[in-house]
Amino acid sequence: MTRRQDTAYSPGVSLARKADDYVGEPTCPARTQAFPWKARMSDSEQIPSGVDASRPSPARMYDRFLGGTANFQADRDAVDRIVDLVPEIRDAAWANRGFLQRAVRWMAEHGICQFIDLGAGLPTQRSTHEVAREILPDARVLYTDNDPGVIAHGREILPGVPGTAVIEADFRQPEELLGHPETGRLIDLAEPVGLLIVAVTQFIPDADDPWSLVARYMDALAPGSYLALSAPTADRMVAQKVSRILDVYATSTIPLNTPRAKAQVGRYFTGLEIVPPYDGAGPVLTSAGLWDCEDPETAESDGSRSFYVAVARKPGSAGNPAH
Repeated sequence: MTRRQDTAYSPGVSLARKADDYVGEPTCPARTQAFPWKARMSDSEQIPSGVDASRPSPARMYDRFLGGTANFQADRDAVDRIVDLVPEIRDAAWANRGFLQRAVRWMAEHGICQFIDLGAGLPTQRSTHEVAREILPDARVLYTDNDPGVIAHGREILPGVPGTAVIEADFRQPEELLGHPETGRLIDLAEPVGLLIVAVTQFIPDADDPWSLVARYMDALAPGSYLALSAPTADRMVAQKVSRILDVYATSTIPLNTPRAKAQVGRYFTGLEIVPPYDGAGPVLTSAGLWDCEDPETAESDGSRSFYVAVARKPGSAGNPAH
């Protein structure tokens, strides 16, 4: 597969192999020491207050799919049940992670230096602020989640990282999240923002109208802001595999998981200007593997087709990107 070189993929290295490279203990002891959350969470004394280690958590399962160690036995068992029938799901997780990182890099290259990462999940290899700061060293990032374990880990590792913060917030309450004191401290809403909603909307049921929630976030941001969104789909997956995934997630701390069709995912970008996903493409929704690829003929895989993604700009004249 051929994608532009980024922090999640190396040219010529398969997604499945890349995921496998991170299974087990971290390969860099110095990094583990600097980030103690990477130690495998198997002892009761390591369980943060408010965390239910007896049930799998989508955030910890995602960490496990990516080969991380910030997960419990319940998470590993749940992942094993899925991988047993759907081995390409690790590929899908890496494709999704790669899209986030390439989108952040692309936005930073286009002058965006403040980001809101909604439903950020557990910190994994190459977090948003690390990627953005490779382009803009003073980039600022607000991470949000409603999982107590995510918040505990974020607060453990981010205090020593200026220009970043993590807050506990409900995705379904945009005004409260955007009005949080930490949001106001880090993010200037009068200037363009990079809004990241990556693998989040599947946990919001139709009854809660995730489309209007995304629109409310974008309405609050300045013209020239960008939305980077990915959402899982079952459009190209056999029913048996979809059922296994949904059955396992039904036992998790967020039991609802709704993969959506392409037209449904496209609705998140209503009123926005979709960025062409690769050279020669039109402004369209695409798979995670194709976004910012060098060769669309070889960039996709079974896993990467499991996510629809796009980056889109809010129309209007932007001010000077906030620094």
